[in-house]
Amino acid sequence: MKKIYLAILLNLAIATSFISAQDSTTVSKKINLSEVTITSVKAVKGMGYLDEVSNGIIYSGKKTEVLITDSIDANTALNNPRQVMGRIPGAVFSETQGSGFPSNGVGFRGLNPSQSMETNTRMNGYNITADIYGYPEAYFLPNLEAVQRIEVIRGASSLQFGPQFGGVINYIIRDSPERKFEFTTEQTAGSYGMFNSFNSIGGKIKWFSYYGYFQFTHVNGWRPNSNYNQFSGYGKIQFTPNEMLKISLEYSALRNRIHMPGGFSDAQYEENIRASYRARNWLKSPWNVGAFKLEYNVSKNISINFTSSLLASARYLVWKNEDGGPEEPDEIDPATGTYGNREVEKETFLSTTNELRVTANYRIKKTQNTIAGGARFYYGKMHRQGGGLGTTGSDFDLSLMDPRFEYDLSFTTINVAPFVENIFRVTDKFSITPGFRFEFVNSTAKGYNVYDNYVVNADKATNRYIPLAGLGLQYKTTPTTSLYGNVTQAYRPTDYSQLSPIGTTSVIDPKMKDANGFNADLGFRGTVKNFLSFDFGAFYLQYNNRIGLVEKTDANGNTYTYRTNVANSRHAGAETYVEINLVKAFTSITKYGTISFFNSFTFIDARYVNGFYKNNFVENAPRFINRLGTTYAVQGFSITLLVSHTSKSFSDADNTVKSDDAVVGLIPSYTVLDLSASYKFLKRFQIKAGLNNVTGTKYFTKRTDEYPGPGIIPSLRRSFYVGLGAKF
Repeated sequence: MKKIYLAILLNLAIATSFISAQDSTTVSKKINLSEVTITSVKAVKGMGYLDEVSNGIIYSGKKTEVLITDSIDANTALNNPRQVMGRIPGAVFSETQGSGFPSNGVGFRGLNPSQSMETNTRMNGYNITADIYGYPEAYFLPNLEAVQRIEVIRGASSLQFGPQFGGVINYIIRDSPERKFEFTTEQTAGSYGMFNSFNSIGGKIKWFSYYGYFQFTHVNGWRPNSNYNQFSGYGKIQFTPNEMLKISLEYSALRNRIHMPGGFSDAQYEENIRASYRARNWLKSPWNVGAFKLEYNVSKNISINFTSSLLASARYLVWKNEDGGPEEPDEIDPATGTYGNREVEKETFLSTTNELRVTANYRIKKTQNTIAGGARFYYGKMHRQGGGLGTTGSDFDLSLMDPRFEYDLSFTTINVAPFVENIFRVTDKFSITPGFRFEFVNSTAKGYNVYDNYVVNADKATNRYIPLAGLGLQYKTTPTTSLYGNVTQAYRPTDYSQLSPIGTTSVIDPKMKDANGFNADLGFRGTVKNFLSFDFGAFYLQYNNRIGLVEKTDANGNTYTYRTNVANSRHAGAETYVEINLVKAFTSITKYGTISFFNSFTFIDARYVNGFYKNNFVENAPRFINRLGTTYAVQGFSITLLVSHTSKSFSDADNTVKSDDAVVGLIPSYTVLDLSASYKFLKRFQIKAGLNNVTGTKYFTKRTDEYPGPGIIPSLRRSFYVGLGAKF
């Protein structure tokens, strides 16, 4: 506990020592950073927070973070989450890109980071995940070279976004430049045959503006059989006839082909982290997302926002399946002279989301109040086919030797969710924000599954009626600092991946229940002039009917994992963030550059509170996450050293340290150093370079009971990148 108190007190001392010197003049809500104007964001350099109301959405009393990507030295070519989002307290990452997953994942406060499944993932405000309820996993993320900022709203997000425990991550793509035409290009090369080409165009012509990018990535891979190619693109056209109205169309696409090297047993991991025991595993995940957006300011006090998005995507997998675990070799059978037949899995996703939001300002006596209300209508369909008898080949081939799959299931989700929130400004400094959301969810499942040569047909429907309430409080201690607090109910229905996961080695409990609970925050945040940002907070997350893995033994004495409602859990802890520019704190003379430091520290105590596993730690929940960074910047040159430490966690509710089953066991602590630099010259050129995992630390963040394993999925060791960019 001494470490916790020391880290919190150190960060608090840095901030409070400067607050008394704060100027009483209100700070502008527009900050210019590298030709980018961000509205309603307060920041010293890399991270700030959202204002009380932004783009028609109420954030008063909520814990939020905003990362401005142009002000961060990071490997954006490969979307390195540790470097880009490492400032966010409580963030833990699933670093699996390049080992079989199309993208890395993020979780907060001890929630599962795999494919960001506990978090509502959005781009420009609309959904980009496979299915918001049935399959809320992120297989597509926009290229960070095109992202202007990343907005994070913590667990108290259910009232205007949805009931996810993990809150919201919203990737905001760059705006169109003010010129008629602008072209940017960034070419990046690095270790293990990595090459990334990013190119964009944009401009404004009278009432019309446009922006689009195209990105291509090729990586040979740091392990054998880990090469992949990826194409992604985005286009937006916006019509703005006047200051009152904006209408836009957007489209995003992803195409990839990923070679998966497979997972490790503990013994294989210790023997050779660069090895691969699977040469015939492949994945494709074509992704398509389109959106129509309308923003209309009826008057200076009333605005209407409507977004309609369409997702049509898929995931195709051909692999030597999980049978036998990672220890079973994928070898040629001497009797036949060929490999064994692989397994084919196919999933398709089709969904549409329509969200309407109306925001209005009104006065009660001398105070102005704000109300925001609206509704979401969502329809999604997922078709899952698996266990198909594939070929004995080695390349990507979805051909079937038998036309009948082992299982063929169709799932649908209908969601209707009205909501309302209101900021009551009791005084100029103190506000209360109550809110309510009602979720109707209709889920259906049709198809068949084969168990031990018996065909089980499914045809069922479930209706859920979920009321959610919340309350936020905010008190402005000065014009640029405030106290905030909130409590909001959360909910997570049992999803398709939990009921019928791909090729899992786990036995599934058919009677799993939905999860519910709540999030609470209490904190103090703000800025001091242009040299200090801080946010100190405590949180409490109650998670009932948590689904997890437990280890069991069958009648023959063999161990296996069982996926079920393990117990209720609670996550309690503290989060602190401090960023200070030492030069600007004491002088306005920056001729010789500036040096800034930030510290992002989190303590998480996530434990089961009842049942057989009472007092055990929750899976994937490290107790300590501490990141320390320092940046030196002078005349277009910037260099950042980031030290990231994540303490140990467990992959199962038993808190197993070692097991014959590689799916369960310890995820050891790790400390990783990253060095990144950039240099801008001649106004239009920029060089980026960096060394990831400087010390070559051997570590992993995930054990999996299905693809791309099963077993341990190791994270990338030492690698470098160099890039050249230009703007014309």
